[in-house]
Amino acid sequence: MALVFDGIKEKTLVLIKPDGIQRGLVGEVMKRFEQKGLKVVGMKMMSLDEAVLREHYAHIADKPFFPGVSKFMQSSPVIAICLEGLEVVQAVRILCGITKAREAEAGSIRGDLAMSVACNVVHASDSVETAMKEVPRFFNPDEIFSYDKSEFVNVYTEDERE
Repeated sequence: MALVFDGIKEKTLVLIKPDGIQRGLVGEVMKRFEQKGLKVVGMKMMSLDEAVLREHYAHIADKPFFPGVSKFMQSSPVIAICLEGLEVVQAVRILCGITKAREAEAGSIRGDLAMSVACNVVHASDSVETAMKEVPRFFNPDEIFSYDKSEFVNVYTEDERE
């Protein structure tokens, strides 16, 4: 099955980071995405190795702080989540809040649950283009599920669902 990234089938990646796992925030994070009406199409717990982290964080892999980021991201398993919905990348970014958690808006995941830049509970794809690279980095096509979500009739108008 190919991964589709258009319309209501847009997908994004969320990682619940080691601090979120260690602090017991998995249920709270998932609750916020589900309450928003987003569709969970993939989810798994995994440990991240250096190769995946170097690819995932290629934009900072040459920075002096990267070893600390890598050590933190390997300190505990993470939970990888693939969410689907209309303009899901932007919706998830709003739900997560800005990266510098102590400045994130109240009501967002980071604004309510974190104080750090690195220990900020979640990673979320920052654009559709990034999501198109990140989802396949963490999920094989057979780990992404396609199913009807009956509540979509109450989340999106008919013309948005088409």
